[in-house]
Amino acid sequence: MNNKKKFVILGAGPSGLTLAHALLDAGYTCDDILVIEKQDLAGGLCRSEVVDGAPLDIGGGHFLDVKHKNVLDFLFRFMPREEWNLHDRVSKIRIRGMEVDHPLEANLWQFPSEVQADYLESIAQAGSVRGEAMPKSFAEWVKWKLGDIIAQEYMLPYNRKIWSMDPDALGTYWLYKLPNVSFRETLLSCLEGKPMGALPAHGTFLYPKQFGYGEVWRRMGEALGDSLVTNCTVDNIDLSTRTVNGRWQAETIISTIPWTLWSGYCDLPKDILTAIASLKNAPIDVDYYPETLDSKAHWTYQPDESIAHHRLLLRSNFAPGAKGYWTEANATRSLPTDGVRFHNEFAYPINTLGKPGKVEKILAWGQNNGIIGLGRWGRWEHMNSDIAVAEALQMAKELTSKEVL
Repeated sequence: MNNKKKFVILGAGPSGLTLAHALLDAGYTCDDILVIEKQDLAGGLCRSEVVDGAPLDIGGGHFLDVKHKNVLDFLFRFMPREEWNLHDRVSKIRIRGMEVDHPLEANLWQFPSEVQADYLESIAQAGSVRGEAMPKSFAEWVKWKLGDIIAQEYMLPYNRKIWSMDPDALGTYWLYKLPNVSFRETLLSCLEGKPMGALPAHGTFLYPKQFGYGEVWRRMGEALGDSLVTNCTVDNIDLSTRTVNGRWQAETIISTIPWTLWSGYCDLPKDILTAIASLKNAPIDVDYYPETLDSKAHWTYQPDESIAHHRLLLRSNFAPGAKGYWTEANATRSLPTDGVRFHNEFAYPINTLGKPGKVEKILAWGQNNGIIGLGRWGRWEHMNSDIAVAEALQMAKELTSKEVL
């Protein structure tokens, strides 16, 4: 194997796998590219394992959104469309002893009239309705946008659970990802008895007919042949030569792994170490339970803080032939179990106040040293796999435009 590479990609999750294949499509050879993965299987957080006779997605619930045609066309090369089932999303919120469709503010009409009135009165007094300026912290934004009742009963406890962090420490720069339902749309939905406003991501999604979501990424890894090295931990990186583990020298390193690991690989400038130390992540435990619940939901959100998990996924409703369900809980809240558990130390980047500036600083330093951050951890941004693929395809175009092959 040639140890001098044009690109060494750290991490074989959706971002790393997509970039490698897109670079090959652009005319680079297998000798030009190396993907290094510490696990024995490609896929990152999207890996699957067979548990109790059916696939289980060990990094939590992952589904393929159908919004991006270029992403679908790319992935269908490895797992054709006929191997996927199409689903209309059914997601619920467990609140006030009921299961109500998500997002809550678009589905208040499903509550009894008196409860609807309580919520509507609260939203009518919210700062966004009264024309007040948008606050900078997430906790204050929730009250400003949705009123005190939804904030206290749903949004604040749910976010305390998933992040194990005070919502006052979260910023608002990421809220474009959330469904945006106006007070007028909420009111009309109650009057007409149907949801209105923008619906959440994965309104329609694909999931494999016979496999877990990890299958498409496994195939992508397999197709890379010797350009993918698994069971390989990054031990050190020589920044002066961009040499990984004293073995593979790269013209460019693409990092899809958490920046917080880099301090163990090389000596970093003090200001970059400080920026990296400010980045926070949520570790998640995925626990499997064999009981099949009586619900048509694909998943439910659980804001009750007396219950450890924040989300429950009913795999029998999207994985044919499967039984049981799994839960996702911040690992700091998980209860001891004798059952099946998968721990994900790096599951979700946390959108803390001031994070964008810190990430920008790290990425600029990387760019100056021939290192590019890509994907959920390279950008330290919570992105679904379809977005990770789209960004990696775009990155491949940018990299290939810089030189003539």
